Amino acid sequence: MRESTGGTRERIKAVALELFTEQGYEKTSLREIAERLNVTKAALYYHFKSKDDIVASFVEDRLDQMDALTAWGESQPATLETRRALISRYADTMFGGDMPSVMRFFEQNQTVLKSLSSGQQMRGRMMQLANALCRGDDSPAAQLRAALSLFAVHTSWFAVRAPGITDAERRRLALEVADELLAAIGTPRDEDATPSSTADARG
Repeated sequence: MRESTGGTRERIKAVALELFTEQGYEKTSLREIAERLNVTKAALYYHFKSKDDIVASFVEDRLDQMDALTAWGESQPATLETRRALISRYADTMFGGDMPSVMRFFEQNQTVLKSLSSGQQMRGRMMQLANALCRGDDSPAAQLRAALSLFAVHTSWFAVRAPGITDAERRRLALEVADELLAAIGTPRDEDATPSSTADARG
């Protein structure tokens, strides 16, 4: 029974996402979701009381993924190899299953996302994951590079608009850019010197 219930819940989420993408979140009703699923509204209400509940379930799935990634990263040595493996795992979650559609929905419906308590937790989870990426280097530059490496993967769905680009190519490009950022974490850098100290050295 639990397996059947879980399967129904996932079907509802998949169909809701289709309709949200086709028609827009505001224009989609629970009745339309139930009709496409060929179930009664009562059956739909058993799993989700509102559209916000459905969206919250997408967010909660994402939070669980990010928690697992952060825990794994923090359990590994603070090395470049770990950073590369962690960003690759992050890319796997971004490019796997229906996550591309979910992320596009998030991008197009920021107001909805911000209104949910679970949606407000997304930023904190991103920062936790960024912290795992720059373990061993607490410099501001490392923190920024770690965050930007995540955004390189995240925004590849929206920033790369080359016609005909495949998901595999998009993923490869995102990881190339992320790797350039991660490779500089934990290594001495001249640019970390303050402007005043640099000027003094030149003087």
